[in-house]
Amino acid sequence: MTTENRWLLPEGIDELLPERAGQLEALRRRLLDQCASWGYRYVIPPLVEFTDSLLIGLGADLDLVTCKFTDQMSGRMLGVRADITPQTARMDAHSLAEEGVTRLCYAGSTLQSTPQSVISGRAPIQLGAELFGSSATEADSEIIALMLSTFECAGVNRPLTLDIGHIGIYDALFSGADLDPDLENQVFDALQRKSAPDIERLSASMPARESERLAQLVALHGSPDVLASARAAFPDEPAVMAALDQLDAVLARVQQAFPNVGVYVDLTELRGFRYHTGLVFAVYLEGRGSAVAKGGRYDNIGAVFGRDRPATGFAIDLKALVDDAQCSEAADLPVIAPQSDNAALRAAVNALRSAGRTVVMNIAPGVDLPNAERLVLSDGEWIIEGGSSS
Repeated sequence: MTTENRWLLPEGIDELLPERAGQLEALRRRLLDQCASWGYRYVIPPLVEFTDSLLIGLGADLDLVTCKFTDQMSGRMLGVRADITPQTARMDAHSLAEEGVTRLCYAGSTLQSTPQSVISGRAPIQLGAELFGSSATEADSEIIALMLSTFECAGVNRPLTLDIGHIGIYDALFSGADLDPDLENQVFDALQRKSAPDIERLSASMPARESERLAQLVALHGSPDVLASARAAFPDEPAVMAALDQLDAVLARVQQAFPNVGVYVDLTELRGFRYHTGLVFAVYLEGRGSAVAKGGRYDNIGAVFGRDRPATGFAIDLKALVDDAQCSEAADLPVIAPQSDNAALRAAVNALRSAGRTVVMNIAPGVDLPNAERLVLSDGEWIIEGGSSS
């Protein structure tokens, strides 16, 4: 690498400069405070873990996007987290091991070998909340309501759409079909990508019954009226009916609490990593092509850590959200203080900083801050003079 391009970052990796970094950090704090006000306790999972605990039982897709390297101390393989949700499941099952319902929230950087979002590239900053210990639809409703409340807290003005589905419907229709594993994986991937040509091509390779079911399922997306259409399409499938009952119950609560949020029901909604087991959902902002938040139920992750617990949660991509979030009110102007060993000056600077003001010591005379105020000595007291505009 020549000296001319040493500043280049790897493809999909970015840096946040002061203004944007400050906006994102302020947003992170606001949203974590919002989660805390709902009873979610903050945790900080590690950036790296052994891959046999980070990825066990979570499917090949998460494995593929996880960056791995050999630990020089143990010789074992380490992975940099690509998704924080499984880590919180481990903390709930093993580190905390609490009885009853446990609510956790988190925020942190992740790293992916290939970008899953154009906006955030390979290094999304993920903020989320997880609820463990309840399989009730009330738990799913709470998680979705908390997720939507964070958009209100962020001051997002774009119209929101909640995209919701249920993994259990796909599983009920195809789990007992005895399809070739490779064909089943291709069908799942095609549904994830919403690739109509691939779905049509793969359908031709399936038995007639499963091909017909796939054609019916693919058509079930749109307004909440889709749920009634699904009941008519699969009346003899108890598991499908149970999943639709859950969707009905959750949507009724969510729409009552957030009547201005659009709802799009998609019963082929299989986006995200393959550890989800029930309701799955995402939030889209008008004018954006990819989801800003995703979540769902994942009831079987804890089993690999010795404690099988029902669980549901969501994660927000803060980088994708920050441009649409309203900044908080402008802070007070910075105060420029002269460089001096004067004890009274030091006391005045400390008092201002304790009160939340930004005080910058003038260590380079002649270099000014735009619109800054100044700390000056007047009649033996250090006082603030009005802003400058150099």
